[in-house]
Amino acid sequence: MREFTTDLQQSFTPCASLAALGCYLQHIKLFEPIREQVVIEQKTIIHTPSDKLYDAWIALLAGAHGLVEINTRLRADLALQRAFGRAACADQSTIQATLNACSADNVAQMQQALTTIYRQHSRGYRHDYARRLQLLDIDLSGLPCGRKAALSEKGYFASARKRRGRQLGRVLASHYGEVVTDQVYPGTYSLVRVFRELVETAEAVLGLSQAQRQRTVLRMDAGGGALDDVNWALERGYHIHTKDYSRRRARKLGQSVEEWFDDPQIRGRQVGWVTTPASEYIRSLGRIAVRWKNKKGDWEYAVVLSTLSPQFVLEQTQRPLEEVLDPKAVILAYVRFYDERGGGVETAFKEDKQGLGLTKRNKKRFEAQQIVVLLGMLAHNVLVWARRWLAASDPKMQLYGHKRMVRDIFHISGHLSRNGRGQIVQIVLNQAAPRVRAIVRALEMLLRPLPLDVSWGET
Repeated sequence: MREFTTDLQQSFTPCASLAALGCYLQHIKLFEPIREQVVIEQKTIIHTPSDKLYDAWIALLAGAHGLVEINTRLRADLALQRAFGRAACADQSTIQATLNACSADNVAQMQQALTTIYRQHSRGYRHDYARRLQLLDIDLSGLPCGRKAALSEKGYFASARKRRGRQLGRVLASHYGEVVTDQVYPGTYSLVRVFRELVETAEAVLGLSQAQRQRTVLRMDAGGGALDDVNWALERGYHIHTKDYSRRRARKLGQSVEEWFDDPQIRGRQVGWVTTPASEYIRSLGRIAVRWKNKKGDWEYAVVLSTLSPQFVLEQTQRPLEEVLDPKAVILAYVRFYDERGGGVETAFKEDKQGLGLTKRNKKRFEAQQIVVLLGMLAHNVLVWARRWLAASDPKMQLYGHKRMVRDIFHISGHLSRNGRGQIVQIVLNQAAPRVRAIVRALEMLLRPLPLDVSWGET
């Protein structure tokens, strides 16, 4: 039963809507596995090491891109601290010291704790394999950093090819937008070097059985398309949808295509079936050649490899199943499904860079950087889950990306009221905020199990 009394202590916060979410996360004890499993060897003076990790994570949800922003985003906001169950916030310098004290064992503990959290709250872990194939997108993205940082090497970084940095390997459960695993690698690494490790890590997080692997699709760029890696994945039972890693083989196969079809969506691009038997692979798969002209006017080739059925790719690209009898429609669907990586893992990277400042937090020590990345991974998944929770009452919420969730949805100002026991019993959001009524209704539904009233009014 909700508690109403005039004897309340009020406090203002620019993130009252995030405070409401914090009350719910406290209720479900989302961060508890990290508190229980991550043991950092550091002396506690005021705040425990797990408290400091918690403060850093809350600050990410509050929009902090750099860890230095903890002091302004969270430490200066007492009301937000209370909503997440904190009586005070550690200074950013002591949080940085805790991160620097993390060891390889702490990284392993953190990964195990996040596995526990993922299994408790994700839809990816509860995927219905009998009804639908699971789709895992795999890719790397550059994390620029200084030359003195561990694993900092000259590698490929979009728009900054001569930069030094690290690479972030990610596996995304694309049907749900959830990150299954994030791993930090040296800057010179490409997907071909870490493909198997990422798959095996995701396999462990999801607890995939042989039968479930047979109902799982691995979609990745050419870095995952090396012959040995494809056969390794096929031997483990996975479906694959990727590009052939060998450009020489792609050119040879492309030149053997007998009939080319123009791609109506990309001018100058053509696609065609490769009819040469794929005897080098341990399971049968389809091969689609793609060609386009470079600046010199010469043809460039790539080959898409896929074990998927035409019906599946038509469904995934939202095409009528009747087109299964149209060879051109089918081949274009296979190529479209590969192109849609851009709306999967590549979009997830972009959202984290814009909404959570993924590339803005660099630590010199590798273990510290990996812990920071894992905290960001948890923040990513919480935003995905929060969007789903709120969309149960407000379907438009599913259209919002991370940047809008952090900047707009969770930055609605308001007042928090606490009773004599220090419990938050009322949150009043700024009535001038856009869509505040719909957001209040969604929060009311989410917080229904709690003795907490959420409303909108003058602030």
